[in-house]
Amino acid sequence: MTPHLQRVLIVDSQAASVKLLQELLRSIVLCQVWAAPSDAKAIQAARAFDPQIIFVEHAGPELDGARLARALRRSELPCRKAPIIMVTAEATAQAILGARDAGIHEFLRKPYTIKDLMRRLEAVALKPRDWVEAVHYVGPDRRRFNSGEYVGPRKRRSDARKTPDQARIVQALKIVRSALEAVESDWPQARRALLTQAVDLQKAAVAVGDMKLMDAAARLNRAVGDTLDRARLEPAVKAVMAFLPKEDTAQAA
Repeated sequence: MTPHLQRVLIVDSQAASVKLLQELLRSIVLCQVWAAPSDAKAIQAARAFDPQIIFVEHAGPELDGARLARALRRSELPCRKAPIIMVTAEATAQAILGARDAGIHEFLRKPYTIKDLMRRLEAVALKPRDWVEAVHYVGPDRRRFNSGEYVGPRKRRSDARKTPDQARIVQALKIVRSALEAVESDWPQARRALLTQAVDLQKAAVAVGDMKLMDAAARLNRAVGDTLDRARLEPAVKAVMAFLPKEDTAQAA
């Protein structure tokens, strides 16, 4: 885990909590640790130090862990994809779901032991999850069963009919559709989502041997400029959306 944990940022307004976590971390791995007591200070520290992993308290004076996670995920900072572990004594269902939807990787409940901490570190450092670059959500894949190790039941009827690459294509196309709807209201994130999905579609198209989809995805990649140009973008989106299966188009209607 050591290469993934060299630079750590702890966001917590309680000095005692910061010290405890810092001591536990340094007993596990040799690392540099920075602390920030608020959202604003955390953004400054993230910009200055480019942390590889971030621990954030759920709430505190001038601190909202979920809000901070969303801000980091939608920023242009190099660490925007860094694992974020939320630490809190309020491990309610609402808090956990809110953290997940904000782009948090793991949840660490207080009081915790060094074994609990190790498990979270191993999860983020040794078992990376797919990254989702959408419009309404940016962060690690919230569906853990997307992992190739998952052997439990599939809950969607379409899951049994799709290979992992086909499912990947469908998810990317749905994100493209929602990104097009958001180009006027949130162009920076819509642009980022479109570019990410264009690349992902090209890779998946190669995997399934669909050269027409690969060409359409490459066209989409070229059509996404620094500024919004609907006349250029919309035909490219329409071309890739033609590959969305009819059942998935019907479900969205």
